[in-house]
Amino acid sequence: MHPETIFRDRVPERTGMAHPRRAELLLCVAAVALTAFAGFTLSTSIGAGPMVSALGVFAAIALCAHLAVRFWAPRADPVILPCVVALNGIGLVLIERLDRAAALSDDTGAGGSSSDAMRQLIWTGIGVALFAATLIVVKDHGQPAKYGYTCGLAGVVLLLIPAVLPSRFSEVNGGKSWILLSGFSIQPGEFAKVLLLIFIAAFLVANRDLFTIAGKRFLWMTVPRLRDLGPLLLVTFVAVIVLVYEKNLGFSLLIFGTVLAMLYIGTGRVSWLFIGIGMFAVGAILAYNLYGHVRVRVQVWQDPFATYNTTGYQIAQALFGLATGGIPGTGIGAGRPQIVPFAKTDFIISTIGEELGLVGLTAIIAVFLVLTIRGFTAALSTRDAFGKLLGGGLAFTLAWQLFVVVGGVTKLIPLTGLTTPFMSYGGSSLLANYIIVALLIRISHDARSATTPPPRPPGNIAEAQTEHIRR
Repeated sequence: MHPETIFRDRVPERTGMAHPRRAELLLCVAAVALTAFAGFTLSTSIGAGPMVSALGVFAAIALCAHLAVRFWAPRADPVILPCVVALNGIGLVLIERLDRAAALSDDTGAGGSSSDAMRQLIWTGIGVALFAATLIVVKDHGQPAKYGYTCGLAGVVLLLIPAVLPSRFSEVNGGKSWILLSGFSIQPGEFAKVLLLIFIAAFLVANRDLFTIAGKRFLWMTVPRLRDLGPLLLVTFVAVIVLVYEKNLGFSLLIFGTVLAMLYIGTGRVSWLFIGIGMFAVGAILAYNLYGHVRVRVQVWQDPFATYNTTGYQIAQALFGLATGGIPGTGIGAGRPQIVPFAKTDFIISTIGEELGLVGLTAIIAVFLVLTIRGFTAALSTRDAFGKLLGGGLAFTLAWQLFVVVGGVTKLIPLTGLTTPFMSYGGSSLLANYIIVALLIRISHDARSATTPPPRPPGNIAEAQTEHIRR
């Protein structure tokens, strides 16, 4: 077989965009079909009307997302978007299931759907629109690097705004992480994390030698100079501020863990990991001894049943739900996940574990794993350092957020209050995560576009073509 034919078979996007986009379309159809099956199962289980109109709108939104990739990132990885569609769709069905359970428990006893699932569907449409806008505006994944410091400043400002606002404009359920204005609410920290990732990637690339060469050897590690610790000190300070004043342990872990991972990816130095973990441990110990809400989180983590009727009720009920689901689960609509407070947001993992069981929860985690691996693959495939760092940071933040959420619900780590990407109810998280996916798809498209096929070997020297190179 001719070498050019072999290459064409291996990389079909070079000879026609139909192959990767056709695979993506088929996988998106499968994801929508899975969502429809889950919705049909829910309707059959609780004896309510089917979600025909909502499923039709969701299918149209998924098609729009696919068309956006087809037009503005045709060589991108064909698996990333279908994973997101599947997670988003299952999340919508579970929110609808909790809505109907809440409606049945009303005094009127009337069934039907409340507005949360419909609102989440609207947020999904807005998220896909923002997803397409990101692909259109960011024509090259290196473009955000030009605005790295601006993104960093904007990220810090967004993160600290709720801390300085009065409680009536920023506090929800004891946490100051919102902006509340006449019925409109938004979590600026969700968008701040994207801006901070862009800043850290740009900063590390611009100062790569400082982090990889400078420093002193101590034992088996290279310890960075004190002045080079500035970015890590700044991020630690911001994370502790968020932990203390906004009472948002989860976001502190998310931001600090992601930045620390990017430092390790960019430098390859184990010393950064030890120094970062040590700095965060010192900050956490100080916060534990100085602030009561931090101690409450830790005490609930140690023994939630000791305060079952008060602070431990939420995590205890989540553990009961996971135990009830067992391996196969109770089935969609057959459990009682609604008795867990905030089951649509912070504790949707317990809903999955109860009604889909260990099998279903493992499948959801596997989809996140595929999404993360594809994100890292896109990052490794690109040729420039900024793309590698940004793509690695974006992929890691999705995996790290899932770990923090699942760890909190299962009592592996203290409860954090983070939401599950693409599945939990909430507009800010959904919009920010769709921006992350758009950037990953842009990085994947640019990486695959940079691949050039090998030249066809000539039959003899007379057939060889001459190439002029300008120096």
